[in-house]
Amino acid sequence: MGNSLGTAAVMGSGAWGTALAKVLADAGTDVRLWSRRREIAEEVNGAHTNIGYLPGIALPSPIRATVDPAEALNGAGTVLFGVPAQSLRGNLEHWKDHLGDGATLVSLAKGIELGTLMRMSEVIVAATGADAGRVAVVSGPNLAAEIAAEQPAATVVACPDEGRAVALQCALSTSYLRPYTNADVVGTEIGGACKNVIALACGMAAGVGLGENTAAAIITRGLAEIMRLGTAVGATPATLAGLAGVGDLVATCTSSHSRNRSFGVRLGRGDTLEAAQRATDGHVAEGVSSCSSILALAARHGVEMPLTEAVYRVCHKGLSIGEAVALLLGRSTKPE
Repeated sequence: MGNSLGTAAVMGSGAWGTALAKVLADAGTDVRLWSRRREIAEEVNGAHTNIGYLPGIALPSPIRATVDPAEALNGAGTVLFGVPAQSLRGNLEHWKDHLGDGATLVSLAKGIELGTLMRMSEVIVAATGADAGRVAVVSGPNLAAEIAAEQPAATVVACPDEGRAVALQCALSTSYLRPYTNADVVGTEIGGACKNVIALACGMAAGVGLGENTAAAIITRGLAEIMRLGTAVGATPATLAGLAGVGDLVATCTSSHSRNRSFGVRLGRGDTLEAAQRATDGHVAEGVSSCSSILALAARHGVEMPLTEAVYRVCHKGLSIGEAVALLLGRSTKPE
């Protein structure tokens, strides 16, 4: 496939950033991995592992990790942003002067920014001044641990510029990961952001002991919500019926690897938000913050999202899990 990207910089050494650094290196691209934490950078360079995020995975030796963003970004033709959605803008303020003028800027984060209600590609454009045609999104049913273990998977590379999309597709093509290109950035991002909230709902239901029928109902009604919001903001319905929509939704709602589902399970078992956070290594599930901004975006467009609202009320308004589970599926009877 080869090295059409020159050097790629992956900004963020969490599970997903590290897994994609591995994919890029396996496909033949030189990769620099920026880490906020020096001990992770030293571990990646010395032991070629990142045990805290991807236990049991050997990383390719060409990946070079650094804590210096300027060093990571210097000369990179493609930059992938693997930091949490709500911290992306703040990081970009520090990084933007080191970004190459023609570099392809790639969002790996899934969320809607609080306050501005911007999608992550919009945040990148706003914070860097880059043309929207340079901004791509990678999303899909992509549980980092499984991709790092080279289990077969597919992903979506969305970009308005077809040439950049195809170059990124080539750079991410390996024997175990198959990327598909798509011009629908809006739909790809809406699917990625909203599914985290529905996964929290699935986790809550599982945590109180409900089974597969309930999960299937939540996933299906959740998809209906996502499609309502997506079409209201300009997404193509086919995108949400594909890998970046229903594919990502199913993986995140059913997998024990899913941080959002696992977080929801803990809430369902009676943990507080703080206790659930402590149990997940201090990581807040993305859907906990995103449910607020997604609900606000839905309100702006006059879209009803009852599942998202139930999750929001549990996370931020003190609604009990018992009441939430009744709300999740207890709407008044009407045609589907």
